[in-house]
Amino acid sequence: MSPHLQNTLIVIAMLGFACMEWITRRYKNSVNATLDDTKLELAMFVSLLAITQPLALLGAGKLCAWLMPEQQGAWAHLPWWAMAAILLICDDMTQYWWHRVSHSPLLWPLHRAHHTAQYMSIRITYRNNFFYYLMMPGLWIAGVLLYLGFAKVYGAYLVVKLTVILGAHSAWRWDEPLYRIRALRPLMWVLERTISTPATHWAHHAMTNEDGIGHYKGNFGNLLFFWDILFGSAHITRKYPAKIGLQDDVLFGQERWFTQMYYPLFQSRRAHSALRFGGRAYAETDTHSDAAPQIDKPQRST
Repeated sequence: MSPHLQNTLIVIAMLGFACMEWITRRYKNSVNATLDDTKLELAMFVSLLAITQPLALLGAGKLCAWLMPEQQGAWAHLPWWAMAAILLICDDMTQYWWHRVSHSPLLWPLHRAHHTAQYMSIRITYRNNFFYYLMMPGLWIAGVLLYLGFAKVYGAYLVVKLTVILGAHSAWRWDEPLYRIRALRPLMWVLERTISTPATHWAHHAMTNEDGIGHYKGNFGNLLFFWDILFGSAHITRKYPAKIGLQDDVLFGQERWFTQMYYPLFQSRRAHSALRFGGRAYAETDTHSDAAPQIDKPQRST
């Protein structure tokens, strides 16, 4: 697949989900973004496309040209299905594990921004800390595979993967009406155990697990939800959590966009915060009385 066709199909997928969010009024009724939300999401989207992704892909290619120049295009003879299988393991499975370890205390500050949105929409798909993507193993491995000759298959793979990921984050819950069609139940049973869907991924963004729907310590899959099935982190309910986001932001106010994006270069001033050295994230066992005073909340975007 040519880069032009790849980019065209990705734009079509983005516009398609955006239109469905608008047509179904899900965006208007559920997305209440602040000005800081908008700044963070726009800045991360631009930086990923203009800096992080080119740096990882081209940087890996330059390293390969230096370390193993004789291997350029060495795997180009592989059939497409073998390349696709290698990409699923080297890119998608490694991203599953990167995502999973990013929910540990050590790496949580680099992924926290993705969970601070109190809404679901395609606009939060790339919402993360700048260094989260810069350090993502799958991006650098993809650069190596491109050097080895995966360019044409990688384009098609990327279109499929981004379409699934956009759909999983979309405010338009495309799987919801399909669950109600009896004839589709066997298909949906297989589908929700194969790829990420709104129901399974919304559960990952839930504010709490207490309702039995939320599962923010699991459902880590990006393209394939199968990794959650395989590695024991899956939770399937076919329901959607009532609240999205983080408890500490509700109690203490949202962190500033530049702190979320550029931590550790910028530090939080909150008492309960993972975005400061020596700080710690708020837990449900904490009480509001031992928290710092609330910081001013950012203005809402128009």
